[in-house]
Amino acid sequence: MEIKVLTAPGLGSSGPLHWQTLWEQSIPGTQRIEQHDWDAPVCAQWVTAIEEAVAKAGPRVVIAAHSLACIALVHWARQTKLSITGALLVAPADAERTDFPAVASGFTPIPLNKLPFKSIVVASTNDEYCTAERAAFFAAHWGSRYVKMGPKGHINADSGLRDWAKGQKLLKELVQDWPTL
Repeated sequence: MEIKVLTAPGLGSSGPLHWQTLWEQSIPGTQRIEQHDWDAPVCAQWVTAIEEAVAKAGPRVVIAAHSLACIALVHWARQTKLSITGALLVAPADAERTDFPAVASGFTPIPLNKLPFKSIVVASTNDEYCTAERAAFFAAHWGSRYVKMGPKGHINADSGLRDWAKGQKLLKELVQDWPTL
């Protein structure tokens, strides 16, 4: 059975130069979890979209989530009966910050349950949406391996990562027997 990669973009989705979009174009079997509303997200709707995408993909799936989608994914993990192989949680957005965009609703409080699958949290030292310390806090509660990058901003297209080879190596760590990456 083939392992699939699902990308889960955050608020506003991921543009053409974002590493998620580039992975969708270069890693066979990679598909985006589409959301009804990228610009005024409702957590329950995002969780439903994750549930539907995972149900369609099957249990041998890894999710590469970015920003607010990391938070939606931990909400999903708390209530689903489905299983996945693992998740790469990149630049989790701290939706509990007082300055977090008000257009996002239902993402707080952020679940702090241990995730029922392997996971890696990747954070930058200068992310405007989440401090490295807060990302480490999330990783500890979620039972995730924590990887702190240098000053890479929000780990998005503006970070200049292109296809982000290091991220692909982290993704591969989640499924050691995956020969195609």
